[in-house]
Amino acid sequence: MKTVARTASRLALALSLAALPAAVQAQDAKEAPKWDVSAPPGMKVREVPIQVEEGTWMNLDVSPDGQTVAFDLLGDIYTMPISGGTPTRISEGLPYETQPRFSPDGKRIAFTSDRGGGDNIWIMNRDGSDKRQLTNESFRLMNQPSWSPDGQYIAAKKHFTTGRSLGTGEVWMYHVSGGDGVLLVKRPSEQHQKELGEPIFAPDGKHVYYTRNTTPGPIFEYAQDSNNQIFAIERYDLETGKTHSVIGGEGGAVRPTPSPDGKKIAYVRREATQPRLYVRDLATGEDRKVYDALDMDMQETWAVTGVYPNMAWTPDSASLVVWAGGKLNRVDLASGKSAIIPFKIADSRGVIDPPRPPVAVAPDSFETKMPRGANVSPDGKSVVFETLGKLWIKPMAGGEPRRLTTDEAAMEAYPSWSADGKKLAYVRWTDAGLGEVRTIAASGGKSTAITPAGHYARPRFSPDGKTVVFEKDRGGYLSSPRARPNPASTAWPRPAGHDPDHRERRQPAVRRQQRACLRDGRRCQGKPPGQPGPQRRSPPGPCQGRTGQRLPRLARWPVPGLPSELPGLCYPAGARHAGSVALAQGRFPAGGQGQRRWR
Repeated sequence: MKTVARTASRLALALSLAALPAAVQAQDAKEAPKWDVSAPPGMKVREVPIQVEEGTWMNLDVSPDGQTVAFDLLGDIYTMPISGGTPTRISEGLPYETQPRFSPDGKRIAFTSDRGGGDNIWIMNRDGSDKRQLTNESFRLMNQPSWSPDGQYIAAKKHFTTGRSLGTGEVWMYHVSGGDGVLLVKRPSEQHQKELGEPIFAPDGKHVYYTRNTTPGPIFEYAQDSNNQIFAIERYDLETGKTHSVIGGEGGAVRPTPSPDGKKIAYVRREATQPRLYVRDLATGEDRKVYDALDMDMQETWAVTGVYPNMAWTPDSASLVVWAGGKLNRVDLASGKSAIIPFKIADSRGVIDPPRPPVAVAPDSFETKMPRGANVSPDGKSVVFETLGKLWIKPMAGGEPRRLTTDEAAMEAYPSWSADGKKLAYVRWTDAGLGEVRTIAASGGKSTAITPAGHYARPRFSPDGKTVVFEKDRGGYLSSPRARPNPASTAWPRPAGHDPDHRERRQPAVRRQQRACLRDGRRCQGKPPGQPGPQRRSPPGPCQGRTGQRLPRLARWPVPGLPSELPGLCYPAGARHAGSVALAQGRFPAGGQGQRRWR
């Protein structure tokens, strides 16, 4: 009996000890302060005063009675009389809140806020009280809310990213009481990177308008041609689930805004490089430009929160209120005239200074974070790599690395071993001397350059160690005159005594021979001028002269440094050729040389 009791007590002790870590963790979790966007723990908020009469990228809406306009500015939401005045701030603090939309009865406002930790759709009373979160996305970005005409549902955009951090959107619908929502317009695939968004209910409640990037393919591209159609306005039928294209064409169409009477729809279209405000008559299909002073939209770039800020109609469908030029503008459709709705804001914004831990600007030593070009020796005992522009060798088994060279003036890269492991090839670079392929003993010491100055990469030894193969480039569109071709492989023989810049002048006999070829309207073919060998004649080519006259085209000479795709070289008739050649099919301006020097 004692044994049983002793065993039971030991078991109870073991269980209690085992439970200690869990209890400690639970206590720690309980004591850890919960992150609050409005009041981040451990952060000091200071107020910065602002006094403004205009703003940037202001989303707005007009109340159903037409008396009030709501708008966002610097992450806070305001309301004021539609005639203008001093706005009342109804949403403030550190949370960033935008895109206010009045409910059909005018008593509530839906908006986008990150006060819950990420962008979600929220609802508040018209005066800013009773803020509550409608959607509960913890990763996907929610924005651009729009009320259904009966005030029971809200359509919004849910943004999805891809592995490239670019993404697309889907249109979802939520009941005002909450819930997981219903998917209306689905993204084409998980890899799709082209925007879809700006959802808004039609006045009859049967459709949802939205914009979609209609360019072909799933991959996002920067700086697309906005003169063509990038975005188009489409419509989702809530009864059938089908989608239809509504507005598109040259200049695209974004930010659909149907009028309260359901007869018209306002939208933004590009004309050349400028966005314009258009209105379409849905019965006739007629488009009319009503305002041409909009700010730049986001058609060529990302549009996660919309291609243009929200705009709104007045309840009588007679005018539009739109942000442009930093102001709120009321545009009358009948007259085409616009008037500024003035406002003046004098309040503050909460700011948290970023943490700035002390960092030594130039420490005596530090640990590098990015060794590159690692290459293991053939015997597997050593590895060579580059970091901070220098080559190092380190034993594979561990130990301290050692510098391969003692060169402090140059950058070193692309190391590779010979087959016997006794040598290494690499590229040395200086801005003054350009690049060189060099070889060096694996033990270090003096290196040997095996190429002239130029642009090189990735040298490799042949299996017998007698040859080094490497990549050679021109260095892009910017090149240095110091990088000359290898005379042994790329240059044809030049006359004796030519100068370093290849400005040698032709001998008189050579010039006479050229002029003879030009006078009879034929082009010379064969070896380069000044070289022995017969000259053949052929029909004239399409070259243009100094004053526009046609000139014969000479055959291609293997001139170093000229692009291989040029069809030939032309010489101006009767001109002294001072080591220069004119490009084939080019035009010499009157009185000008119009020539390119040999490299």
